Amino acid sequence: MVIDKNQDDPEQKARASALRLLARREHSRQELVLKLRQRQTPESIIDRVLDEYEHEGWLSDERFADVYGRQRRDLGYGPVRIRSELQQRGVRLWPDCLSGMTEADWVALALKARKKKFGLMDITDDWTEKARQARFLAQRGYTGEQVEQALEVRETLEP
Repeated sequence: MVIDKNQDDPEQKARASALRLLARREHSRQELVLKLRQRQTPESIIDRVLDEYEHEGWLSDERFADVYGRQRRDLGYGPVRIRSELQQRGVRLWPDCLSGMTEADWVALALKARKKKFGLMDITDDWTEKARQARFLAQRGYTGEQVEQALEVRETLEP
């Protein structure tokens, strides 16, 4: 019977755990720190392993932010929510994939989310429905101005 000398080595366990997590999806450094802490890994080992993985290019908050931001945008979330979720994951930078988006781009995404959920009927005089749709878009992370512009659009029925 062959016994692996490294199976009880906490640093080796941390390396293997972090690598398995990164193989599944991108993680921010903070996410990996929290997951390794849950596995009772000492802080000094966590820092050493993650520093090495960053140096090797296997761990990157910039790449995580780009992938995460693109996914959330494609799911119909707005800039306020995406920024907040990134900050909760320890990432303070704004991803390149979202930097080029204009206010009009965000309004178009808010409009798409509104159309998917409610349609584009005229709600000019229906304050209850307007408030309901505004709350939905605000919870999705769009700014007040973006919400207002998205609510102004209505479907036109052509003869």
